[in-house]
Amino acid sequence: MQIRLDNEWQLQPLKGDTGKAFIGLRAQEKVFIKRNTTPMLAALSKEGITPKLVWTKRTGNGDTLTAQEWLEGRLLQADEIGKRNDVIDVLYHLHHSPSLYDMLAKIGGKICSPSDMLAAYEANLPKEIAKNSFLNMVLNYLRQNIPAFQPKDATVVHGDVNYRNWLVCQNYLYLVDWDSIMFADPAVDIATILGHYLPLGNWSQWLLSYGVQPDGEYMEKLYWYALLSILQEVKKNVLKRDFVQTNREIIQLKRIYRT
Repeated sequence: MQIRLDNEWQLQPLKGDTGKAFIGLRAQEKVFIKRNTTPMLAALSKEGITPKLVWTKRTGNGDTLTAQEWLEGRLLQADEIGKRNDVIDVLYHLHHSPSLYDMLAKIGGKICSPSDMLAAYEANLPKEIAKNSFLNMVLNYLRQNIPAFQPKDATVVHGDVNYRNWLVCQNYLYLVDWDSIMFADPAVDIATILGHYLPLGNWSQWLLSYGVQPDGEYMEKLYWYALLSILQEVKKNVLKRDFVQTNREIIQLKRIYRT
């Protein structure tokens, strides 16, 4: 299927699970187009965290299309994301940028507590998850150990920093797909990286590189968010009926869960 915009741009859907991403073509021009994504793209582009914003257009049916420069590059591999210092640099920049904080506040960014995230995970759980004894054991741990959270300590958080959302172009690293952006504990992003891509024994060194002292209380919080992140991926893949990837996520969960 092809869609036309203002009789100028031809839109070709990209494969994905949202149906919101397109290649935009006009003459010799080529851009990446997203439908109804966050208004934060302009600020993120200005900070160099995501590819350059080219234009924003409103369609006749009320959708907003944003176009970013098309970059020839590659996605990070799962086995390299925990080894790159520029991943740490991008996350630190995101979590500590006053201008991004102010912009997200201006557009009404929501604050998400650990309780909010756990409730979202538990909502409408597929039966394959609800009846799995191991996943229920992890869920019970999360229910009983919800970490402390103060809204005043929330920062801008990407919310889905899996390896598929990191783009390398000419040795420069970008973070893409900002539909989950929110105010939350920066441990949300950090724990996703650590829980999915690094052995427990390597967490402390990564944290020191980020600039955090890996003390006991902080490590317990990261552990909680890491478990939740993997459970979220399990749920996402079950809903897509991708049981091969579901099993991979469960294996990773068993690697880090303390019985």
